[in-house]
Amino acid sequence: MKTDKKHKKRRITEIGWREWIGLPDLSISSLRAKIDTGARTSALHATSQRLLEISGKEWVEFHVPVPGTSRSTRCRAPLIARRQIKNTSGVAEERLIIETRLVLGNKAWPIEVSLANRDNMGHELILGRTAVRRRRLLINPGRSYLAGPPRRAASQS
Repeated sequence: MKTDKKHKKRRITEIGWREWIGLPDLSISSLRAKIDTGARTSALHATSQRLLEISGKEWVEFHVPVPGTSRSTRCRAPLIARRQIKNTSGVAEERLIIETRLVLGNKAWPIEVSLANRDNMGHELILGRTAVRRRRLLINPGRSYLAGPPRRAASQS
């Protein structure tokens, strides 16, 4: 394939159907995520969701449970939208949407995430197709954790 200075050839990164990710804006260094191209929107397990106003803007405060413990991480983020999103049963429900930075291996980029109760689900985060679109990722459905742990100083991609 021919490349020029304008269109540098960027490598495709292979990832598994589940990966360890970080959400540094929410002080979450490592979390299990399921890559789900069947889901349009990403969904984060969030409990005790509460709306509040900070400097005239709407924010949401919530807790992200730490798997295998009784602890949770308290998070705050600006609310960017409320949307009707179908849950795993196909029933539409209104969810709060935030934007946060995702770290996957040595890459980082902003994603939109809906906040949902995922108590009975196997992964704390579903990474939907809009979050992985145009990121030069190849999802290998037969492999897991190919990207390695999320790196703190991940480059923007």
